[in-house]
Amino acid sequence: MTDCKKEPTNDNITDIEAAVFRRLLKHLDERKDAQNIDLMNLAGFCRNCLSKWYMAESEARGVDVDYDAARERVYGEPYADWKEKYQKEATTDQLEKFKNSHKH
Repeated sequence: MTDCKKEPTNDNITDIEAAVFRRLLKHLDERKDAQNIDLMNLAGFCRNCLSKWYMAESEARGVDVDYDAARERVYGEPYADWKEKYQKEATTDQLEKFKNSHKH
């Protein structure tokens, strides 16, 4: 029996990275309890950052994607709808952690 595993190529690396991005979005969609401020305080990025990165990488490739469209891709629905349904008011503790960790 031969091993059917393939070595990575540029094409399948891109496919793998795209699949990982979709999996990250699915994971974030399943964890609506993970608030953006919590993500920022823990990891230094949030869903809005992903949206900005998506928009920037689109523009770098000559594809016109505005911020609202990028956020809808990341959030899975219009941002205003997601925010109304799932975003909670940040606590004093969350805001203090954010202020102390993001001094730029």
